[in-house]
Amino acid sequence: MTDLKGLIQIAGIGNREEALMLIAAGVHQLGFPLRLDVHREDLTEEETAAIIRLLPSTASAILITYLSRADELITLCRKTGCRKVQLHGKISLSQLKRLRVLDQDLLLIKSLIVRNQNFAELESLMQSYTPYVDAFITDTFDPETGASGATGKTHDWEVSRKLVKMSARPVILAGGLNPANVRQAIFAVKPAGVDAHSGVEHPDGKKDRELVDTFVREATDAFASLGEAKHA
Repeated sequence: MTDLKGLIQIAGIGNREEALMLIAAGVHQLGFPLRLDVHREDLTEEETAAIIRLLPSTASAILITYLSRADELITLCRKTGCRKVQLHGKISLSQLKRLRVLDQDLLLIKSLIVRNQNFAELESLMQSYTPYVDAFITDTFDPETGASGATGKTHDWEVSRKLVKMSARPVILAGGLNPANVRQAIFAVKPAGVDAHSGVEHPDGKKDRELVDTFVREATDAFASLGEAKHA
C-alpha cells in the first residue's frame, strides 16, 4: 500500500514562482492539470515539464488529466517527466491494465466523483479499480458546469468517510477545501491526505501565500492530532 498519510496537495500551479512558494509553505505534492474536459489548463505541457525538473526532493508532482488511453498517458508522462498521475475521467479496466504493463512503477490515483445518491456506484467503482491503482481521491461534481473537480464546492463528507473506511487503498479528500474547513474535514473523514485548488486562491486565480500557509498549518495540525502527520 502506498504511504500517503498526511499528504497535502495543492493543484492548479500557475507558474514557477507559485510552485516554489507552495513548496516553501510545506506543500508535499503539486498538481498539474493537463488534457482537461472542462477547465482550461494553467500551463502548457512544456511549462509543466520545466517546473517539474526544478522540484526539490521534498516535493513531488502529479498530473491531473482526463486522458483515458494508456498510450497517451505514457506519452504525457514521458513528455513532462512526471511519475504520478491522477486519473480524473472515465478509464476502462483494460486501459488501466495496459497502463500497468507499459509502466508498472507509475503511481496512479483514481478520482471518485461524489454526486447526489451515487454511493453504490462509487463503492462498485472502488472495488473494480482497487487492483490497478495506488490510491483514490474523492471530489465534487458541479451540476451547473458539469465539472468534476476544481469546483470550489464541498460534497457530503459522510460519503467520503464511508469510502475511506472500506477502501484497501489510501483515499485523499478534495472538493471545496480551504483554510476554514480543512481541519473539520480531516476529523470528519479521516483521509490519507487532502487536496485544495481554488480554496487557496485570490479571486484572480492566483495562489494566496497567507491562505496556503494557513491551509498547510491547519491540515498538518489535524493530521498530527490523528497520528497521521507526514514524515519528512
